[in-house]
Amino acid sequence: MNESKPGGSQNSTCVFCRKNDDCPIKYGEKKTNEKWNLTVHYYCLLMSSGIWQRGKEEEGVYGFLIEDIRKEVTRASKLKCSVCKKTGASIGCVAPRCKRSYHFPCGLQRECIFQFTGNFASFCWKHRPVQIITSNNCRDSLLCTICLEFIEPIPTYSVLRSPCCKNAWFHRDCLQVQAINAGVFFFRCTLCNNSDIFQKEMLRMGIHIPEKDASWELEENAYQELLQHYEHCDVRRCRCKEGRDYNVPDSKWEIKRCQCCGSSGTHLACSSLQSWEQNWECCECRSILYSAVASNSVQPYGLQAPARLLCPWDSPGQECWSRLPCPPPGSNVRLLRLPALAGEFQKAKKHALPNTNVGINDCLLEESSPKLPRQSPGDQCKDLLRQGSKFRRDISTLIIELGFQVKKRPKKVFINKANFWNSALDGFRNQNFNPSYTIEIVYVNENDHFGREQPGSKQEFLSLLMQQLENSSLFEGSLSKNLSLNSQALKENLYYEAGKMVAISLVHGGPSPGFFSQTLFNCLAYGPENTQPIVDDVSDFDVAQIMIRINAAATVDDLNSLIHDYYKYLEFIGCLRLITSISDKYMLAKDVLVYHVIKRVQAPFESFKQGLKTLGVLEKIQTYPEAFFHIFCHKPENLSAKILSDLFTVHTLSDVQTLGFWNSYLQAVEDGKSTVTMEDILIFATGCKSIPPAGFKPNPSIECLHMDFPVGNKCDNCLALPITSTYKEFQESMDFAIKNTLRLEKEENSHFI
Repeated sequence: MNESKPGGSQNSTCVFCRKNDDCPIKYGEKKTNEKWNLTVHYYCLLMSSGIWQRGKEEEGVYGFLIEDIRKEVTRASKLKCSVCKKTGASIGCVAPRCKRSYHFPCGLQRECIFQFTGNFASFCWKHRPVQIITSNNCRDSLLCTICLEFIEPIPTYSVLRSPCCKNAWFHRDCLQVQAINAGVFFFRCTLCNNSDIFQKEMLRMGIHIPEKDASWELEENAYQELLQHYEHCDVRRCRCKEGRDYNVPDSKWEIKRCQCCGSSGTHLACSSLQSWEQNWECCECRSILYSAVASNSVQPYGLQAPARLLCPWDSPGQECWSRLPCPPPGSNVRLLRLPALAGEFQKAKKHALPNTNVGINDCLLEESSPKLPRQSPGDQCKDLLRQGSKFRRDISTLIIELGFQVKKRPKKVFINKANFWNSALDGFRNQNFNPSYTIEIVYVNENDHFGREQPGSKQEFLSLLMQQLENSSLFEGSLSKNLSLNSQALKENLYYEAGKMVAISLVHGGPSPGFFSQTLFNCLAYGPENTQPIVDDVSDFDVAQIMIRINAAATVDDLNSLIHDYYKYLEFIGCLRLITSISDKYMLAKDVLVYHVIKRVQAPFESFKQGLKTLGVLEKIQTYPEAFFHIFCHKPENLSAKILSDLFTVHTLSDVQTLGFWNSYLQAVEDGKSTVTMEDILIFATGCKSIPPAGFKPNPSIECLHMDFPVGNKCDNCLALPITSTYKEFQESMDFAIKNTLRLEKEENSHFI
C-alpha cells in the first residue's frame, strides 16, 4: 500500500490499483477522503469482489464504509494479479473454478468484462461474454454510427453491435463515452432510439451507464435561446419604416406569428390584420392547407359548397402579397381558417368535439416538457388566453406547473446562519447546483468542531432569503422597490443571482417577493419601452426635488433658470432640450424620470431579467402578467383564525378537548387577547410568516401530545400541541413557547437581516 510514484503523495494513489491516474471515463471518479488519508477510483471500489455498500450515499466513500474498504485492501494484499503479477488484486472472475484475480486497470488492459449492474460481476479474458452473430451478410467495412470511422463488422472486445439494429456497429470506447455523457435517461441506439433492449445488452457487454441526467441537461440555461419568441416580419413588402424587427405590442406594428408553424411573422399593419386575436398563417402553411383541402375535397360541416382558402386581404385598394392563386370574383367560395380545419371540418367523425369549457388539465393549456423546446402550440395558447376570461389562470396553478420541472433528486445546500447571504450565494453558484433538483437545506456552524449538521426547512430558508433580498442594497425605495445602481453588485453579478433567487423561491414552494414596484414589474412583463414610471418611483431626494421644481415652473424664464442651475446634471443624463414654451416642462420632467428609474439601471435590469429566466419563470410572467402582478407587488393578505384553522389538518386521532382549545386560542389571537400574532404561529410551525403562492408542501398538520409546551417541526410543517386540563394552561403554554422561541431566533438572525 505504500508504493507510489516518485514525487507523489500516498493519498493521491488509489489503494486498490496503486495508480495516480485521474481518468473518470476509464477508472471512474477519483475520490480522496482526507480525514483517513485514503484515495480510490470509483470503478476499482465498485468492482472489488469482497466489499458491499453498507452505508448511505454520503457515508464513507460513495456509501462504502472506511472499515470495509480497509478490510478489502487487506484481503486483496494477499492476492496476486494475473496480469502484472503484483499483489493487491481485489477483483476476481465470477466463472466457476476460475481463480484469476486482477486490478481493474489490468483487467481493462487484458480486455476483461465488468458488468456495472446486478451483482457487479467481472469476467476474465477467457470467460467473458461475447455477442453471437448468426450471419453477417455485410462483409465490407461499415461506419461506427457514433464517430463515423470505418470498422470491420466483426464482434470483438473493441467492436460491438446493436441488438436492435443489424447494421449498427460501434467502437466500445465510443459507446462508453456516449453512455457517460447521455446517462441512463438518454443512452439509446443511435439508429432506432431503442433504450430497453439496447441498454440491457450494453450492460451485459460491460458498458457503464451512470444513473444521471445527460451532461447537456446539467448546463444552466442551456436552452434559453429556444424560449425566445420569433419576432420578424416576413411578408413580401414590409410597410414598417423602422424595419422588419420592429415590434411594438398593442399597436399596428406588433408582430403576429404564424399560428401553424410559429416560425414566420408579420406586422398587423403589413397584413391588414384588424386585431391581435385575428388568425394568420404564413404563405407556406397556407399553401399546404390549400393543397390539403383541394386534394381531399373537404366539406364544411353543415355547408354544401366546396371549401377553398381565400386570401382575406384581396380587397379593392389593397395589395395582395399572398402567392396563392386567388379564386375568380363571384365564385362560390367560403373563407376557411385553421381552427375551422382543426375542429369543424372532418372526413369522418371518429371522436366527439371537445367542450368549450377548457380546464387547466386540458391539452389546450398543457405546458410542454422542460426537456423539449417550446413550439408553436404555446403561441396558440396565448392567442386563446387573450380572447376571454375563461382562459385566465390561477397563480397557484401556474406555479405548481412550474414546479413540475423539479426532479425528485435531492441536492444539499449548506447554510451558515452566521454568514447567511454569502453561504446562500456560494450554494447557488456551486457548479454542482442544479435549480431543477430538490433543495435540501443543511445548517452548519463554523464554530462546531465536531462538524455536526442540522437539517433545515427549505421554506424557512427561502423566506429568510426573500427578506434578505428585500433589505439588500440591490433595491431602493421604502415599500414598493425598484432596482438600484450598485456598481460593485453589478461587477459581482449579484443582480443575476437575485433574479435567480426569486425564480427558485417561486418554483420550489417559497414565498413571493411582494415588494416590487408596479414600474419594475411592468418592465419585466411588458418591457421598459412600454412602461411609464411615476414620481413615487424616485427614491433619491435631490432628483425628486429637481422634478418638483421643474413641474412647478410658472414661466419659460423660470424653466430656463432651472435648466441653468442643473445644467451639468441634465447634460450628464442626456436630458438637455430647447425650451420654447412652458408646456415643455412636462416632457423635460418625463425625460428625467425615465432616465433615473429605467435608463440609469438598464445594466442591472438586464442582469436581473436573465436570472429571472431560471426555470422559465420570466416567460411565465410575460405570458400571465395579471396573475403574477399581485404576488410580486403586494404583500400576502393578513392571516385570520379561519385561514389558520383550515390550513392545519389533523392526520391522527387527537385529543378533542385540545383541538377545542386550539380553535379558541386562534380566535383569541385574532381578537388581540394574546401577545402572539397569527404570523408568529405560522412562523413557529413552518418558518414562513405567510402562505406561499403554491401552498405548503407537505401540508401543515397538527398532533396532540402529552408534554409541557408546543413544538414546531418546520421541516415537516407539523405543530405538536400540549394536552392540558384547562384552556388557561393551554394559552399560557402556547404564548410562552412561541414568544420565546421567536425572540431567540430573531436575536440569532438580527445581524444578517
